[in-house]
Amino acid sequence: MDVAQAILVVIQAWGIFGALTAAVFLTVGIERVDEDAQGAYVFRPLLIPGVMLIWPLVLWRWWRIESQRAGWAERYKPVRGAHGAAALLMSLGIIAIIVTGLSVRQEWPGDTAPVQLSDGASQ
Repeated sequence: MDVAQAILVVIQAWGIFGALTAAVFLTVGIERVDEDAQGAYVFRPLLIPGVMLIWPLVLWRWWRIESQRAGWAERYKPVRGAHGAAALLMSLGIIAIIVTGLSVRQEWPGDTAPVQLSDGASQ
């Protein structure tokens, strides 16, 4: 298995687990996590892409609330403690991607003569 196939397998597995989590969470779990979501079925399809992407966080929050590990105040407080660190890591990641892309960029062959693909008369 080469790297491209491994990446595709990981992405497919992430999507499958995300779809299963979205199906279970949006039918059963959302009403247990947020009482205001009871009876609100129209907006749930809009949450499917987000739940599919962040399914580990969704499962972790659902488990914390169901197991009463989250206190009353934490239940309604958004998870913002890691936002600063995440923003810094994403910024550094973007810079690293750009620097890596520029450093491994192929050089244009300067000694190759250009080739005309069409003479324009065939149109």
